[in-house]
Amino acid sequence: MKSNLFLALCLPAAVFAQEASNTAGSEAYPNTFSSGSAKISQFNNSAKRFNDWAVSVGGGTALMKKSDLTSFYGDEVNWGWNAYVSLDKQLTHTFGLSLMYSMGQTNQRGMLPGVWGATAGVAEAWTKYKQITVLGDINFSNLLRRVDNHSPYRWALHGYAGLGTMGYETLLLDNNLSRYAPNTFPIAVDQKLGFSSLFFQGGAGLKYKVSELIDIETRVMYVMSGDDEFDGGGDLFDTGHPSINYNMINPSRSDDMVTINLGLSFKIGKHDSHLAWHDPMQEIYYRTADLEQNSNELIVCKKGDLDNDAVCDDWDRELNSPAGARVDGAGVAIDMDLDGVIDLYDRCVTVPGTAENNGCPPGSK
Repeated sequence: MKSNLFLALCLPAAVFAQEASNTAGSEAYPNTFSSGSAKISQFNNSAKRFNDWAVSVGGGTALMKKSDLTSFYGDEVNWGWNAYVSLDKQLTHTFGLSLMYSMGQTNQRGMLPGVWGATAGVAEAWTKYKQITVLGDINFSNLLRRVDNHSPYRWALHGYAGLGTMGYETLLLDNNLSRYAPNTFPIAVDQKLGFSSLFFQGGAGLKYKVSELIDIETRVMYVMSGDDEFDGGGDLFDTGHPSINYNMINPSRSDDMVTINLGLSFKIGKHDSHLAWHDPMQEIYYRTADLEQNSNELIVCKKGDLDNDAVCDDWDRELNSPAGARVDGAGVAIDMDLDGVIDLYDRCVTVPGTAENNGCPPGSK
């Protein structure tokens, strides 16, 4: 009994459920969820009002910082170089992802402790590297700034963090080893680009919006290699020979570097705004302020009401209704009994008649 009652209740809903949709397919709008009552549209690439792709390029210097052989030795700085190119995808107005390729070279110096250092002197090394990184981008300015529609928004502080893989070649020369093997590679490493050498990098950048198409940025990144041979000290931590134990100068097993770059971002797309600069809340505030400052009066009956029947001429189907006549919503004088005599002149409103007898049947008075 209960199952029959359940089927009786559910069957009509199942049969007529599809009739609530104004479209045949599930991909069109309105659909069964809106029943035509909601003015909605599907969000796709054609509905976007902003761009979210960009290509960035830049270059600057690379410096070996926390390592056995460093770019900061004594009072001198041994400058290197760095260059990058990246494909950037903005996921929200506060977060994006980049696939970045970097390459460059660091130059560093170091000295062994004790007598071996006095013999070898100050060693010189260089590292040539290539890196591929997946980089996360947090727009702190969009995340933390006060939103209003009056401030010109052209500066943005970004934070970056990501993981990558790299390949590198290193070479170290000193006065001791080089005199036995001049013009050769006494201590050298050739690490091929691959997943055997993973690294982490993080940093910050300050962007300035030059135009709707171009941004300029100063970016500082700290790279943790995780490799003790990245600075050119060789592929062993303790070789057993104090004369070449360059990797034991610093107890840290990760050689880290710093890159300082100046770059450009070219925003791709047909829209004027880019998502990195397009704050949804700012747009809402702008529209609210625009409505407050430009209030428009509601104008009814632009064409007036010529026959004064309380139906605007914009949709009045009878512009010359007699004064005092009752009219319908279309401004047409009402003839209740449909005898051709409007009720204003009809003495027999509910009985059809003739115009000659004032709307009453013939023979009646």
